[in-house]
Amino acid sequence: MAASSSSFTLCNHTTLRTLPLRKTLVTKTQFSVPTKSSESNFFGSTLTHSSYISPVSSSSLKGLIFAKQVNKGQAAPDFTLKDQNGKPVSLKKYKGKPVVLYFYPADETPGCTKQACAFRDSYEKFKKAGAEVIGISGDDSASHKAFASKYKLPYTLLSDEGNKVRKDWGVPGDLFGALPGRQTYVLDKNGVVQLIYNNQFQPEKHIDETLKFLKAA
Repeated sequence: MAASSSSFTLCNHTTLRTLPLRKTLVTKTQFSVPTKSSESNFFGSTLTHSSYISPVSSSSLKGLIFAKQVNKGQAAPDFTLKDQNGKPVSLKKYKGKPVVLYFYPADETPGCTKQACAFRDSYEKFKKAGAEVIGISGDDSASHKAFASKYKLPYTLLSDEGNKVRKDWGVPGDLFGALPGRQTYVLDKNGVVQLIYNNQFQPEKHIDETLKFLKAA
């Protein structure tokens, strides 16, 4: 059988003719891409590269695009966690009153202790504003109980072992996600998020601003 040939036209109107078609085994070939601005010829056409962009893995891209995150104006997702006494507590239990819900990295760390004590010192003001204060970290109930007892914390601490609720809420981490983040959410009496405050580096500063918001609401 006589060999046949085929041709195709590029957008620059240059017609290229291929070699005669034969039955061949096609294999994948890897090409290295220049890392600096350069030019190269491909079938007589000029290709220009300004830089090489490292490909993003599908798993990383999926995490960036589809990560859950609780935003302002959104109804807060319900959850049930154990408190410092080992009793299950659901967020919906507090429906009908404002809730100040703060995620913190761990019991007994300097920043977390400072933040917990700042909430303790202003707790009566939060109660006067009709709000409940709830702290959440990945520590277990026993750790929370010791922490609350040591510093006389009058509010609820919930144990999010495995950080499931933290992940569901999309609480941002610190140091590129290497450490759990510190973030406060203020919910209105209908359970809708009205204020989000990231306080990673100034753990006690947001207390006054949160109180101002509650009094103005």
